[in-house]
Amino acid sequence: MSLFTTGLAELVLIVDDVPLAAKFYREVVGLEPESAADEAWAWFFAGDSERAQRIALHKGSLLFEEHSPHPAGHRFGNVHLALEVPRERFDAAVEHVRRSGTPVYGPTRFDWMSATSYYFYDPDGNLLEFWSPDNS
Repeated sequence: MSLFTTGLAELVLIVDDVPLAAKFYREVVGLEPESAADEAWAWFFAGDSERAQRIALHKGSLLFEEHSPHPAGHRFGNVHLALEVPRERFDAAVEHVRRSGTPVYGPTRFDWMSATSYYFYDPDGNLLEFWSPDNS
């Protein structure tokens, strides 16, 4: 257990086109929208539990962006986001991404953590991963 935190409250991805990215995360990644997307924000839930994590898509700056150590236009960069998929839904989830026309890379086997992953990119170049432990 963490000394101070009790979990991840939210993850915000900076995107160029919120409605386009929201459609991808809803239809390809399969996340549940928390509310309707607008031109600046889209909010999703990731997970099945009562404590599902929140993922946001945002166009524009965030609070305190001017303090970032990176130059303007590169203050956040692309990210890698791994989403856990239960083994019984894993193959269907990967096939769903493929059927959308999105290239999928893998499988990649991680023996050290007894898991398998597939990777794909969202429309903004963020690397997404569907990760599934053997015992899920």
